[in-house]
Amino acid sequence: MLFLFTSCRKKVVLTDDIADQKVIPQMQADSITTIISDSGIIRYRLFAKKWKVYDKADTPYWDFPEGLHFERFDEEYNIDAQIDCRKAIYYQKMEIWKLNDSVRAINLQGEQFETEELYWNQGTERVYSDSAIRIIQEDKIINGIGFNSNQTFTKYEIRNPYGIIPVDPEEEPDTVAADSTAGNKD
Repeated sequence: MLFLFTSCRKKVVLTDDIADQKVIPQMQADSITTIISDSGIIRYRLFAKKWKVYDKADTPYWDFPEGLHFERFDEEYNIDAQIDCRKAIYYQKMEIWKLNDSVRAINLQGEQFETEELYWNQGTERVYSDSAIRIIQEDKIINGIGFNSNQTFTKYEIRNPYGIIPVDPEEEPDTVAADSTAGNKD
């Protein structure tokens, strides 16, 4: 003899019951390009593969887990600074960007700034880092620890410089073809 019992019960599951709203993104977007304005004037353009917005977190933030490319415009809409990195977080209320992993910035003069971590405070218009920094200029490479700058990377200081390497812009780097010694037997 076989007895089969079934029952149905209706249960409403609210999203608050599923997960803590502070740790899941309220918005997520892929392959984005966005323009950021200040007082109706376009100031920045941002490109990112992924963008996650955590508005319910104790400290609301935007997460760019696959990095971003950021351009800053002057009053005539010329790019006066640009930044690339592999990871970034923007703390909305504090207006602070934290850029990580292969951070590279270029100013209007073509100087390149390379570091592993960089902070940008939009409120004070300052950029800073406590990490190792390398500045590549046309005639030299400057290395150091710690860095302060304006947001266009035109007025800056390295807090603890430890090396300046002169570079001759006219000199081509030594190159050796990968197979230049192939077949060369003594």
